[in-house]
Amino acid sequence: MDQDRMDLAHARHLERKAERDRRKQSKRVTPPERTDVSDQRRGVYDIKNSLDYDYKTENGLSEETVREISKEKNEPDWMLEKRLEALEIFNASENPNWGPDLTPVDMDKISAYVRPKAQKARDWKDVPDEIRDTFEKLGIPEAELKSLAGVGAQFDSEIVYHNMKDFLGEKGVVYTDFETGVREYPEIVKKYFGTLITPRLHRYAALHYAVWSGGSFVYVPKGVKVDFPLQSYFRLNAPGAGQFEHTLIIIEDGGDCHFIEGCSAPKYNTLNLHAGAVELFVGEGAHLRYSTIENWSRNMYNLNTKRAQVEKKGKIEWVSGSFGSAVSMLYPASVLKGEGAVSEFTGITFAGKGQYLDTGAQSIHLAPRTYSSINSKSISKGGGTSIYRGTVVMGPDSQGSRCAQDCESLMLDPESRTDTIPSIRVENEDVELGHEAKIGSIDEDAIYYLMTRGIPEDEAKAMIVRGFAEPVAKELPMEYAVEMNNLITLELKGAIG
Repeated sequence: MDQDRMDLAHARHLERKAERDRRKQSKRVTPPERTDVSDQRRGVYDIKNSLDYDYKTENGLSEETVREISKEKNEPDWMLEKRLEALEIFNASENPNWGPDLTPVDMDKISAYVRPKAQKARDWKDVPDEIRDTFEKLGIPEAELKSLAGVGAQFDSEIVYHNMKDFLGEKGVVYTDFETGVREYPEIVKKYFGTLITPRLHRYAALHYAVWSGGSFVYVPKGVKVDFPLQSYFRLNAPGAGQFEHTLIIIEDGGDCHFIEGCSAPKYNTLNLHAGAVELFVGEGAHLRYSTIENWSRNMYNLNTKRAQVEKKGKIEWVSGSFGSAVSMLYPASVLKGEGAVSEFTGITFAGKGQYLDTGAQSIHLAPRTYSSINSKSISKGGGTSIYRGTVVMGPDSQGSRCAQDCESLMLDPESRTDTIPSIRVENEDVELGHEAKIGSIDEDAIYYLMTRGIPEDEAKAMIVRGFAEPVAKELPMEYAVEMNNLITLELKGAIG
């Protein structure tokens, strides 16, 4: 490197050090009611399909709307009863008085159900050309050919494609859309549906049960191992709409499965809402890995709920990447019900300009000698707010149990904000529990070192951030790790926001 470039790198290094010394605690950022996203460029993720629907409910939420949805799906009476009960709970409840401001979420301005002009298909060639083209650009059919045992693809409120390899069916594995699960496996669905996440858990869980549509149903019989991952991808295309898919996964004793969830939506200048629910049941000695890459647009309020119940010596692994959305509130929870049950959570969030991402994890130890770990990373830039909110409960019968929380936050500028808010309740003295939190900025000396080796400043920053995120990326299948790194690169270049 010539002397002029060396001098420039050194000058920038000194400027950043001086700025770092002047930093003060930034004020809490509350996202605006209406997010202007007109200048955001997100490539393939911003593909907009034509707004030509087969059926769409009017904006607003009422008993009539709920009955409409149930009638369109030709549901059994017991499901309609659950919907109406959840509607009553929603109407009687209020937004949480903690976390980000949710007053912009107005159901009078949101359509709860949008059915695309497409029937569920088992062959991609039977999916309408425009919709199929979107999923092809997102890489879903290609991933299915290379590495997946089954794929479900949802567009707005309904599944448009679903298929599973025949050999899994021969083993007794069930992987289908949730509506089919309700019709064809009613006894299994009725036994588990709404028992882990109840409508009374919080206001948006109640909303979910009132208007749910789409999602996945997975059943893995005792002792069966699914050697290749299953994936469901949820695409919300309609502006001013909500997506409320329900995922129910049951892994019987000794079973094994890896399930991947992908989510995205194009940008609009109107609020969209995502309030799905994921209920996971892991049997004795069973194993489930649940991987998620969420890439919502900046007009999305992501109020998703995920919970797993783990029996004796069972194990749940959460791998989570949260990108996009104006607001997120997401705290995957593990209920360790059986002795020796294990939960491991690894997650990352990236909050840019105008974003308030309030995320974390929960571990609830209800049996002896259970173990959980929470490894959370967050990145914030451009004035974004990233909050880690975790809950650990050591119940009265949790003797010999252990939990380790490790939260690391990286702020890329003085305007951004990050906080760690742990909640710990211990009801048994014979437990081990640790919490470690680190908040910092990019090492200026590291940037300076990389620049002196001929690496441009922007790429130097990107290298350091990708290294920070590497523990999460390595837990994902290769193509999803690549996607996550691409999303980080887009954020760092300012292409989003």
